[in-house]
Order: sequence, then C-alpha cells, then structure tokens
Amino acid sequence: MVQPGERPQVRALRRWYAAAWIVFGLVPPALAVADQPDSTRAPTLALLSVLGLCYPITETFPGNPVVRRNTFLGVLIAGIGGVSFLMGGAASLLIASLPHFWIFAGSPRRAVLLSGAAAAAAVAGDAVRHAPDVEPPTGNSVAALIGYAAGVLLGLWMHRVVGQQDERARLLEADLADAERRLAEAQRRQGATAERERIAREIHDTLAQGFASIVVLAEAARTGLRSDPDLTGRQLLSIEQTARENLAEARVLVSSGAQFGPEAHGSDTRDVASASIARTLRRALDRFAEDTGLTVHAELPDVECDQTTRIALLRCTQESLANVRKHAGASTVGVVLERHPHGVELEVTDDGRGFTVAGSHGFGLDGMRRRLAELGGELTVTSSPGEGTRILAMIPARA
Repeated sequence: MVQPGERPQVRALRRWYAAAWIVFGLVPPALAVADQPDSTRAPTLALLSVLGLCYPITETFPGNPVVRRNTFLGVLIAGIGGVSFLMGGAASLLIASLPHFWIFAGSPRRAVLLSGAAAAAAVAGDAVRHAPDVEPPTGNSVAALIGYAAGVLLGLWMHRVVGQQDERARLLEADLADAERRLAEAQRRQGATAERERIAREIHDTLAQGFASIVVLAEAARTGLRSDPDLTGRQLLSIEQTARENLAEARVLVSSGAQFGPEAHGSDTRDVASASIARTLRRALDRFAEDTGLTVHAELPDVECDQTTRIALLRCTQESLANVRKHAGASTVGVVLERHPHGVELEVTDDGRGFTVAGSHGFGLDGMRRRLAELGGELTVTSSPGEGTRILAMIPARA
C-alpha cells in the first residue's frame, strides 16, 4: 500500500516488511495447523487467507484512506484473536503484525492502544480456548504480552528517532531555503551591478565620447570663427553630425531598455555589424583626422572576424582616439589591424606626451579591459612621460 507523498525508500522498506509479515506472521500458523483436525485447520487457514488478502485489497477500495487503514487494523485485531482461539495462541502472528499498528495508526498513542487491543485479543483467544481448564496463562500468552511490551518500547523509541530526523530535515530544508533566497538575492544584486556597469560603459563609449567631441569642436570653432570661416564651417558641420548621432544613440538606448546588441547602437555600430571592420575603422579615422587636424597612419587589411569582435575593436579604437584627443597632445597617430593564428590584434600609437601607466585608473581604459576580458582577450598599455603611448588590444580567435 502506497501512501501519498511517500518517499521511494520508505515505500521499498514497507514492501520488504509486507513480505516478512507474510513469511513470519502468516506462514508459520498455516504450517502449524496443517496436521490439525479439519474443524481447526479450515477456519484457521480461512482467517489467515482473509488477513493476507485484506492487506493489499483494503488500500484499493474507494473512500477515505484513513478509514480503509483503520478497517484493516480492526480486521487484523479480530484475526489475531480468532487464530489465537483456534490454535491456542497467536504470539508469533501478533509480534510479526505489531509494525502494522505503528505504520497505520497515525499517532503513537493510537498505535499503543490498537496494538494493546491486538495483544488482548491474542491472550483472550487463548484464555477462552482453555476456559474449561482453570490453568495459569500459557507460554503463548506470556510471549504475546512480552512481545507487545517490547513492541511498544521499540515503537516509541523509533518514533522519537524518526521525529528527531524529521526535525533535522525540517531545519535543513529551512536553512536550504534561506540559502537559496540569499543566493538568489546575491545573484540579483550581482546582475544589477553588472548591468549598471555595462550601461555605464556603453554610455561612456557612445554618448560621452560624442559630447566630448562636440565640446572640443565647439571650442575650436569659436576660436577660429573670424580667422578661418571655412574651417569653422566644417567644424560646425561635424558638431551637427555628432549631435545627431548622439541623439540617435540616446533614443535607441532609452527605447530599447539598454539592450546593447548591434541593433541598439548608432550608425558606427550598425555599420560594423554588417560591414567589414577595416572600412568602419577607416571612416572613424578619417573623421578623427578631419576634426583634429592630426596626421593618421593606418594599416587596415580586410580582416575577417565575428560581429562581437568587430564591435569590440571599434569601441577600443574610439576610446583610444578620444584619449589622444583629450590627453595626448600628439601630432601623429598610427593604427594597425592584424590577423594572427591566435586571434586579432589592434594597435593604436601616438607621439604625444605619454603618461605613467601604473598611476592611471581611467574609466575608459578599465572599460576597454573589461570589454576585452568578456571575449577572452586582453589590453596592453605601454607609455611613459614624453615617450608617447601604445595601446594593444588582443582578441583570441572565436569558433
């Protein structure tokens, strides 16, 4: 009989007990009564058969399972009393049947009472059979009482052990649930932090760089407004173009909920998602040279790489050029793109004032390092005061 929610181990253990009950509880009385007269043998075998069949059949009947199990225990008590009356004792059947009461009674108190009723039935059956002969209790009755007492002690002890195990299991489940809750909260916080960092990096690499370019161009245009109107006009046109691109970036970022795929960026990123990296980098360099007036030397072969790598190379180039514009004071910039068996390398150099790498912790450089690290790559920065700067971005080959 299978109880709802019963664990497989408990179910298997109950099946083993059912087999042991049949072998050690029902079979010995059946063998013992084999040589008895028909008036004893037939009713005894009938009672044993009823008990054997009632065990599995009772659980299959429709209705309340509690009622079915109580019915089985009532039949078991009556059967033990009947076998005891017919055979002059049923100690072995009683002792073998005691676990049934602890399994189906529902509580230790009911198990003690019902198993006590079964022991009383065994003793009463034996006493009624020997009623004409006034004798002291037979050995079978004594064995039944001793077995009942031992069964009560063992049952109470087992109930206490199982209760302690259940309490430990409940505490462990509570601890596990709390640990899962805290882990989920930590993962949520970690995810939120990572998302904020990603958003900050994307804004820095797009909107912030565009605004910085606008500021520099506006300052230059104001200075040359009277002395070089043509140059000022070109600078104003560049400001307008950069502002339009920044506006498009801002609209996309707001409407997409920071879904920073290739479709959620401005024109440079959308182009590099569908075009070659060399052509996109060339366009960015041409515009940089036009805005700043610096000399740019570029070696940009048509390198094949996946979309994620192309976007990372574009962002590293934009950040490096922005640093040259803001900090380097350089006159010449060199950009070299190469494909190697181990991956793709992008080198950006300038002849500017340089800086001390160990003391530099700019957001742009850190953002490039994190972006490359996400792809398994690395960023190498080589510079010293007065010696210019070399930025080397390496992205390993991706399957």
